[in-house]
Amino acid sequence: MAQREYGEIPGCPEGTLFANRQELRLAGLHGPNQGGISGGKDGADSIVVSGGYPDDEDHGDVIIYTGQGGRDPSTGRQINDQKLVQGNIGLVRSQLDQRPVRVIRGAGGDPLYSPERGYRYDGLFRVVNHWHAVGLDGYRIWRFRLEKLNKVVEQALKKAVPAHTRRVDYISSRIVRDRSAVDRVKELYDFTCQVCGLRLTTAGGPYAEAAHIRALGRPHEGPDHETNMLCLCPNHHVLFDNGAIFVDKEGDVWDSLSGTRITPLRTVREHHIDPEFLRYHREHTATQ
Repeated sequence: MAQREYGEIPGCPEGTLFANRQELRLAGLHGPNQGGISGGKDGADSIVVSGGYPDDEDHGDVIIYTGQGGRDPSTGRQINDQKLVQGNIGLVRSQLDQRPVRVIRGAGGDPLYSPERGYRYDGLFRVVNHWHAVGLDGYRIWRFRLEKLNKVVEQALKKAVPAHTRRVDYISSRIVRDRSAVDRVKELYDFTCQVCGLRLTTAGGPYAEAAHIRALGRPHEGPDHETNMLCLCPNHHVLFDNGAIFVDKEGDVWDSLSGTRITPLRTVREHHIDPEFLRYHREHTATQ
């Protein structure tokens, strides 16, 4: 497997125009001649946004991108569920590894943000969330929220320096969270994970993370409220956010990948968890 090139490509600044896919490939911006995602189980380095899927949403600095697979090549309509494989799993891997993704827009996309003809390189984005939903054609699709890196500075490296040592600095906007709700949830559980019961203690005091059950921001629009939060250790926060575990209607935690019950979710009387948020997580995030 050829090593992927993440980040900016020398000689191709943001805004560069290309006549076709062949020019994109030769420039090193996007490898596939047809596929919208350049990626595999090792990660995804670029995507093309060109109106290929009706569920795509382009908001400029935020893109809700539909994964690949399940389409009839002759009609372009979805005829099967998408699976978390190939480019789809690549985008998940880039989210987990926090690797930048090059975004190329084609003339077939939203006219507000797309070039009039050909393709245009529109800079680096990061994958901040992924989930599944029923698409407009009635089949399961995987969706990815990408946000633009507002400022990217790539250090110039000599050819002898391995690619994996390249550093990318960026500044991006984030949703301002309600710290009082976050702190209250952690204190209610004495910084103890609701899944495994682990309580981490550092020199600066105990540490835990407040995980939103229904994610904040578009398109989930989950509230920043303690009824939408769990107190988790870092490991189970990552597993929960990425659908590897979920909570069923009876309050039991399940492993999505093996289909096995793990443990009852630890709760306290003072913390009301809205079951509708847990249902939303099962239906849109859990990899069942």
